[in-house]
Amino acid sequence: MEKKPIPIFKTEEEEEEFWSNNDSTDYIDWDNAKHVRFSNLKPSTKTISLRLPQILLEDIKIMANKRDVPYQSMIKMMLADLIEKHKHC
Repeated sequence: MEKKPIPIFKTEEEEEEFWSNNDSTDYIDWDNAKHVRFSNLKPSTKTISLRLPQILLEDIKIMANKRDVPYQSMIKMMLADLIEKHKHC
């Protein structure tokens, strides 16, 4: 079966919207796909605003200071650990 051409996207958001609403098997022959590794790519990030109780933020900053990392990095590490623990539940 002939595959549809993949559109050219202007933004990651546009591409994300497209793949959220389309089946990749209409566009990609997965039976002939090859595994590749992009080891030097930095993951895309998105800025968010998060309101935290002051005491919680202070505790996070103390923990981060003990580990000599920025508190924002500490929050990301804690979230990643928590998600990893709950992935297989």
